[in-house]
Amino acid sequence: MVPLENYLVLSAIIFSLGVYGVLARRNAVLVLMGVELMLNAVSLNFIAFSAYLDPDRIIGAVFAVFIITVAAAEVGLALAIVIRLYRNRSTSNVDEAASLKW
Repeated sequence: MVPLENYLVLSAIIFSLGVYGVLARRNAVLVLMGVELMLNAVSLNFIAFSAYLDPDRIIGAVFAVFIITVAAAEVGLALAIVIRLYRNRSTSNVDEAASLKW
């Protein structure tokens, strides 16, 4: 069996890449991809701890399914906002969305 530390290191790397994507990028789609990476890292943590601490219970997998469901809804709503921003401002730069004046 693979040790828990390997999963935690992988999850930390994925989460760090997501944080970098959110903080360093200006394109709204790339920021959304960073948020998705962070959510996937959290899902990996839930599943790893669930499998390591109590393999008979699937509570970690249930939480991971909830995270995937919320992430799908978040992406659908956020992409609709990005499309509206692009149609109004002709850019998907998040700095342009900071001033919500018409």
